Amino acid sequence: MKREFPNEWTQEEFLRNKTALEKKGIKVLLIDTILSPIEHADTVTYNPVELKEEAEGSVFVFYCDSGKATMNRLEEYKRRFPAQHCISLKGGRGYWRKHFQILDDKDE
Repeated sequence: MKREFPNEWTQEEFLRNKTALEKKGIKVLLIDTILSPIEHADTVTYNPVELKEEAEGSVFVFYCDSGKATMNRLEEYKRRFPAQHCISLKGGRGYWRKHFQILDDKDE
């Protein structure tokens, strides 16, 4: 059974969910659709051929400059990558705070 995810994540949701899902062995990728990597973030350039090789159940979080284009194309991404979960980054690259980080409860 495929897990249900929302269509959009904020930066905070992305960071929290990435940590939690990767602890469960689920890969989460931040995918650059505009050839403009986000500073201080581990991004992957959009390449459908390579992305189709990712494990079933992986989570793809697509971003553009504002989040509008990736949200508009989300259904296309879902059709192209049916074995993975596709999400749009809310606000895109423009709302990314490069020094924002999530602290574990033990770090606070």
